[in-house]
Formats: sequence, C-alpha cells, structure tokens
Amino acid sequence: MRSPLIDEHALQEGLEYLRERDAALAGVLERFGPPPLWAREPGFATLVHVILEQQVSLASARAAFERLKATIPVTPAHLLSLDDATLRAIGFSRQKTLYVRHLAQAVLDGFDLDGLAELDDLEVRRRLTALKGVGAWTSDVYLLMALRRPDAWPAGDLGLQIAVQELKGLERRPSPAELEALAEPWRPWRAVAARLAWHHYLSTRRPQ
Repeated sequence: MRSPLIDEHALQEGLEYLRERDAALAGVLERFGPPPLWAREPGFATLVHVILEQQVSLASARAAFERLKATIPVTPAHLLSLDDATLRAIGFSRQKTLYVRHLAQAVLDGFDLDGLAELDDLEVRRRLTALKGVGAWTSDVYLLMALRRPDAWPAGDLGLQIAVQELKGLERRPSPAELEALAEPWRPWRAVAARLAWHHYLSTRRPQ
C-alpha cells in the first residue's frame, strides 16, 4: 500500500517528530527554521529534470531544463522529435540523451508513470530502476519530491551525505549503506529528515 504524500501539514508533523528525537535535526530547525517542501509535479517532465540533475550541479541542470522547456513542450513525443545535436546544445550529455530517449519511448510504449502514485515505495523503485539510466538516486529523488513519500531516503545523494556528516560530527562522509543505517531512527519521516539535512547544507553555504 502506498504512503500518503507529504503536504505542508504532514511536513510539520514530521518536523515535530524529528525535533523530539534528534538533537542535530532539532538544531537545524532552531537555527534556520523549517525547510521548504521542495515538491515537484509528478510525471515525465520532472523525471527528465531529475535525470538532468545526475552528477551535475542543480543550477546547471535547471538551466538545461529551462532551455528544453523553451524549445518544446516536455512530452515524450516532442522530446523524441529532437535530434541528438539539439539535445546536446540544450545541455544533455551523450548518456543522458540516451536515457531520456529510452524513457520517452518507454512511456509511449505503455510505461505508466501516472500509475506509480498508487504503488508502494519499493514497487515504484523497482519499476523506475528497470529503466535505462534510472538508478537508485534518481528513483529516490522522484519518490521524495514528485510523489512526496514521507520515508523516501536518497542515500546516494552527495549533498545529503555531507550534511549528515556535518550534523553528526563524523570524521568522514558516510557511504550510502552507512547513511541508510544512520537514518533508521528517523523512520517513518526520513524524507523530512532529508529536507532538514539539505536545508542545513544550503543554508550553511549561502553567502552572508
């Protein structure tokens, strides 16, 4: 059975739960206030955007996605109408061009992106990671931001690893497996913990 999605009310519930159970996360709330919801519209366009974010800065991916939106409506058929040179000029690498073409064709062939909203987290992850170029990080970010699942936890996210290292005073950045273990006490609100950790990461690097 799928989890209920996080809205502003659920975000506050999760923040209170974590505030009472983890001093480091409570400190983020006290210092910076509540994090944004960071919600995205579920669907093809958002998954393309998340693929663009793989292993590059968020600003670079956002710029490429904005160029894509200025070129076409971001639908599978329109994306497949673009040649590789156009996609590269927009900002897609050779690999990401392959990935989004595969995704677009899969959706046109019947892959039900909309139906993911009715599935539990593990099944969503299983179906998404069966697509070429969609790994654990991409599926977890989609679960967290687009489907807004309360316990999604993108343990492969570099910013999240660095933030938890800082918040917990660790000597080195935790591996994805170590980050999974560290987050166990934050269930069933790990997606809220992720938002708090990202909030810390971004707020401590914001120009004063």
